[in-house]
Amino acid sequence: MTPDRNKLYAGAALGLVLAALAGFGIARLTGPSAPVVETATEAPGDKDSVAISADGIKTSDIGVAPATAGNVAGLILASATVEATPDAQAVLTARAPGTVTRIFKRIGDTVGAGETIALVESRDASAIAADRGTASARVTLASRQLARERTLLAQGVSPRADYETAEANLAVAQAEARQANAAASAARVAGDGRSVAVVSSISGRITSAPASLGSFVQAETELFRVADPRRLQIEASVPAGDAARVRPGDRVELTTIDGQTIEGRVRSATGVVDPESRQATVVVSPSGGASGIAPGQLVQARIYASGSVTTGGVMVPQDAVQTIGDRTVVFVRTRSGFRAQAVQIGSRSGGLVAVTSGLAAGTPIATSNAFLLKAELGKESAE
Repeated sequence: MTPDRNKLYAGAALGLVLAALAGFGIARLTGPSAPVVETATEAPGDKDSVAISADGIKTSDIGVAPATAGNVAGLILASATVEATPDAQAVLTARAPGTVTRIFKRIGDTVGAGETIALVESRDASAIAADRGTASARVTLASRQLARERTLLAQGVSPRADYETAEANLAVAQAEARQANAAASAARVAGDGRSVAVVSSISGRITSAPASLGSFVQAETELFRVADPRRLQIEASVPAGDAARVRPGDRVELTTIDGQTIEGRVRSATGVVDPESRQATVVVSPSGGASGIAPGQLVQARIYASGSVTTGGVMVPQDAVQTIGDRTVVFVRTRSGFRAQAVQIGSRSGGLVAVTSGLAAGTPIATSNAFLLKAELGKESAE
């Protein structure tokens, strides 16, 4: 074999190798890529760190919130009912017996304070209106008699006694007129003189309307009920042993059935225990944003009682506390992800855990699905 032929074979072999390498590279570039799985990488020098991006946190539905200052011993869980304040609901009745002849509003309609909702035709209204007219006529007659006696007295024709009698008669007529007007106003006699008006004393919405057109009703029969949905209070039933720890102004978290959270403050506590339920009533005023609740709705109340024996401390959700080996940890939010931080825990109550040491109030931590971070940390340790 000649040297020229050896060079030819070597060049051909080299060309085949280069072609194979080029084909492999093109296949890698044009072929489908392997799925990329976002995994947490261990932070350099910290075996308790889990690196995860903000998008990864959102995808994994990991909740992040600051640790809350307080003590579990001061937390009281109670069922509560949304009620209208005493001055935000009114029962409207007919002030005299009669027949319902006009209805201007129906259930669900808005009304203003002093607005007439219905008319009830009544004989009593006619009698009251007649008495008012008679009293007004007597005032007019007594006024004219007094004016005449004043003129006669000035001329020296009539004695002073007659003038004083006319003056007294006017005072009596005026008193009777005031009484008749007060009776007509109390009965809410309408302008037609034969009906009494059913008038709303507050602004709000009609929540009940049992009145029927043409029906005969007795005096003080409930015809309508009006409530102002903007003025609400929450009445929480608290065990007798916990009621003594509640103070006016204590913070309250109200949770509705659909998960909405509303802040509130304790307005007052009755201090009286129901003999049957053995519960005391605590009145809570919503701090704001109470548009999502309505009278009659049931809510769950978390009362942070300030009258507890112990003070201070940090509270975290129960799901935030995880166990790694012989350590109890919570995952603290860092720039690159989370870090497992050892803590000492105390009592548990109502889904919350008291942290006695190892965590400061306000520190952002993983509050939900923290077990995913624990699993990721265990996987990294195994690797």
